[in-house]
Amino acid sequence: MPESAFRVLEILERATAPLSGETISNELKITRSAVWKHINELRDMGYDISSSQKEGYRLTRTSSKLLPYEVHKKLRTQFIGKKMRYLETTPSTIWVGKQLCSEGDAGKMHGLVIIAEEQSGGVGRMGRAWVSPSGGIWITIVLKPGIPVDHIFMITMAGSIAVARAIRKEFDLGALIKWPNDIFIGNKKVAGLLLELSAEADVVHHCLLSIGIDVNVPMKTFTPALQDQVTSICAEVGHEVDRASFLARILREFENHYLLIEGGEYDAIRREWKSLSCTLENRVQIRTLRKSFEGEAIDIDEFGALIIRKDNGHLERVIAGDCIHRQ
Repeated sequence: MPESAFRVLEILERATAPLSGETISNELKITRSAVWKHINELRDMGYDISSSQKEGYRLTRTSSKLLPYEVHKKLRTQFIGKKMRYLETTPSTIWVGKQLCSEGDAGKMHGLVIIAEEQSGGVGRMGRAWVSPSGGIWITIVLKPGIPVDHIFMITMAGSIAVARAIRKEFDLGALIKWPNDIFIGNKKVAGLLLELSAEADVVHHCLLSIGIDVNVPMKTFTPALQDQVTSICAEVGHEVDRASFLARILREFENHYLLIEGGEYDAIRREWKSLSCTLENRVQIRTLRKSFEGEAIDIDEFGALIIRKDNGHLERVIAGDCIHRQ
């Protein structure tokens, strides 16, 4: 992102009246033609800026794009999101994260957030396609965790809690977590998470936590079949929302819960996850690569496995699989 263009934007944001190109150029010590160039760059990024020879430039509307500049204004984190990589479009943000980690030091990228306005090849669990049109939040967080490998699933739990809490606080919607990594409002999915791990033996090289949320995505974007299964924030509240403010809240919530994990507060994460679960105490069908069975979801253990009481009374520990809620 052109830093000098955002210096022009900062001046326009502070102004209470239109500013001439000369005033801006004098303050930034650049030419008037450079000011004109940066104004056009800002317009290309979605900012509405009026101009007239008599009055000068005035910012009339901020950009609706999920620009790092807009997120950073409301972020207030220690390390999550302090560095961002912004893309208009990409096959998937997790693919970008893999590329960056293969080419550089993941430790130096700890907390980096990769943002895309849209994904052309979004991926969900088990390699399933994830529809990722413009208007959503499609991000991947690069992490170099100091967490034992057998507790890495806690990162997904922290992410799920962060998204559910952010939706509840920002929009007063009753978001809940469906095991293992979906966020539901009512009986419809609004968000999903995916964690990819690079490790050998007990050494974690890096983690990539991807979060996809249908925020300002019109329901007509989805096929009729999907409309029965998914929803979006704007559909629930009846209007488009401020994605930058919402993402900043998600990142703050995630950092707070991630720090609890780094501090070994696993029980605190587990208790909060359970308080937000729509899976526990329900009858479910579990489908894994090897088998399918039904029972009551009664608990989640310290490693993120779902505990099912089967109809014969036996307890089954499920590490991975599809979980289908039964009435």
